[in-house]
Amino acid sequence: MPDVPVNVTSPSGTAEQRVSAGTRAWELFKDDPDVIAVRVDGQLRDLSHELTEGSEVEGVAIDSDDGRAILRHSTAHVLAQAVQDVFPDAKLGIGPPVENGFYYDFDVETPFVPEDLEKLETRMRKIIKDNQKFSRRAVSDDEAREELADEPYKLELIGLKGVSAGSTTELSAVEGASAEVGSGELTIYDNLDRNGDVAWKDLCRGPHLPTTRRIPAFKLMRTAAAYWRGDEKNKQLQRIYGTAWESKEALAEHLHRLEEAERRDHRKLGRDLDLFSFPDEIGSGLAVFHPKGGVIKRVMEDYVRQRHIEEGFQYVGTPHITKEGLFHTSGHLPYFADTMFPPMEMEGANYYLKAMNCPMHNLIFRSRGRSYRELPLRLFEFGTVYRFEKSGVVHGLTRVRGLTQDDSHSYCTPEQAPDEIRHLLGFVLSLLKDFGLEDFYLELSTRDDTKDKFMGSDEQWETATKILEEAATATGLELVPDPGGAAFYGPKISVQCRDAIGRTWQMSTIQYDFNQPAGFELEYQATDGTRRQPVMIHSAKFGSLERFFGVLVEHYAGAFPPWLAPVQVEAIPIAERHNDYLVEVAAKMRAQGLRVEVDDSDERMQKKIRNAQLQKVPFMMIAGDDDVEAGAVSFRYRDGRQDNGVPVDEAIARVAQAVADRVQV
Repeated sequence: MPDVPVNVTSPSGTAEQRVSAGTRAWELFKDDPDVIAVRVDGQLRDLSHELTEGSEVEGVAIDSDDGRAILRHSTAHVLAQAVQDVFPDAKLGIGPPVENGFYYDFDVETPFVPEDLEKLETRMRKIIKDNQKFSRRAVSDDEAREELADEPYKLELIGLKGVSAGSTTELSAVEGASAEVGSGELTIYDNLDRNGDVAWKDLCRGPHLPTTRRIPAFKLMRTAAAYWRGDEKNKQLQRIYGTAWESKEALAEHLHRLEEAERRDHRKLGRDLDLFSFPDEIGSGLAVFHPKGGVIKRVMEDYVRQRHIEEGFQYVGTPHITKEGLFHTSGHLPYFADTMFPPMEMEGANYYLKAMNCPMHNLIFRSRGRSYRELPLRLFEFGTVYRFEKSGVVHGLTRVRGLTQDDSHSYCTPEQAPDEIRHLLGFVLSLLKDFGLEDFYLELSTRDDTKDKFMGSDEQWETATKILEEAATATGLELVPDPGGAAFYGPKISVQCRDAIGRTWQMSTIQYDFNQPAGFELEYQATDGTRRQPVMIHSAKFGSLERFFGVLVEHYAGAFPPWLAPVQVEAIPIAERHNDYLVEVAAKMRAQGLRVEVDDSDERMQKKIRNAQLQKVPFMMIAGDDDVEAGAVSFRYRDGRQDNGVPVDEAIARVAQAVADRVQV
């Protein structure tokens, strides 16, 4: 056969090679055991893919994002095979890779129990050891229906093979269930045993690992109930979650991170530290802050309010409900309707709980004539809004139905917009650093080709996107594209922040809006006397106060720095006769604005120290006879260090300095 040229990218570099027509991709990477798939002309393919002339071929390493997704997808297939080996009557649902793992849904008569996972792991290890080959083949609809006649959920998927990759249904994530999206071609993957016989098969678009033995490390994590295709009207299936990694060491690190995340879970710490709760009587996703949580919330709000004032913002306030016409003017109805609570009918009009603050700020801008001399005009409030999140996604403070935004809107001339966005980005990053978050990257969310999801002209989107991109690039931070993630009224920059254990959280957003000023007919008088439309820039520094609170709890594992800690000092008398002395010391500290409690309970001193440690109090002051006589205290830190005989004034100064410096102790 004649040679054909292909361009090959591997860890060692890029080069053109000539190979025989019909060469399989694996032959190009046979000396690189880390390559488990290829990207051919931009499409992920199996290593068995046959190359054609002029192909651009890139090796996909198992420890890359794509490589891990393929590994996890393949492991999901091994799980499904194991389930049908152990539970022959099980019917297959879907089994995609997800972040850090995979899942597979099954229709079984009896829900899975933990002991079942142990049996399944044992069976999976046997399948992996058997070194079964993943083999892809195209089939017609009728052939697929015949081969999968006993799999009712797969038969349903065959009828849905035209589902687009951008679908909002659960199928959008189903690498292992849908047809090859866009091609109209159905494919089945056979797991072939050592004799080349089919050991198991699944409807799947791939790609997969070459063989099951290429799965280095996996673990089944838990089970859950899940409605078929995410629709509560459908049958409830049993879902098994698992994880798979490129090495045993990587798996161990992941499991350790999960343990650490569980230890830091803000829902548990919120209960243990008496910070907040979610009473059933109020409703799902609606938090109440207890006194200690209220202290942290107040300190956060006071600090951020002051920082906004220093940055040129003016504080405003707006109501919690409004007539529905306001949200038609802003454009949020119908774009945002599915995330808003149903309207209330009063006095012949429909009223909505507000889901955003910007329309009301527009009314403040429009309340009188504006001049270019006032711009940029910066309005800010702690505005509580309400979002109708489905019960299945509500999660502690990080996904709630009632949330308070540190919401601000800058109204400026088009010429001022680039500087204003740079100003806002600098403000956002400095504020997050003030709260101890240091590791960031930026995400630029733009529109995609789905024109009916977005308002505005191509020219407006191009201008706004370019301004945001230039401002983001100027920070020197990594900038990650997010096509299709923009708000309906304009593109946005999101600040993504990594916490103390490396997890990423979306924090602040800065959004360029050229649509609402037009809808509200906002104008200012320009230098030449004409009336012109301002640019509106949305920014939220916390995103939402509740979510930011939850992130901080987990970032600090509940051990807040002194300036945020609800109790900064716990005063612990060695005996009852020392109570009055520490009450006097505490009064002096409170006069300095410090938050102090005196533990005058009947508990023994060691138990009091232990209680303060469990409550993660930054400082403890212990006093006995010698301390009273010397006018001193024994000064104990959260990490267990202790300084004895510290004069009272010095002890107060130490705490005050730590609070002022906003440092962790």
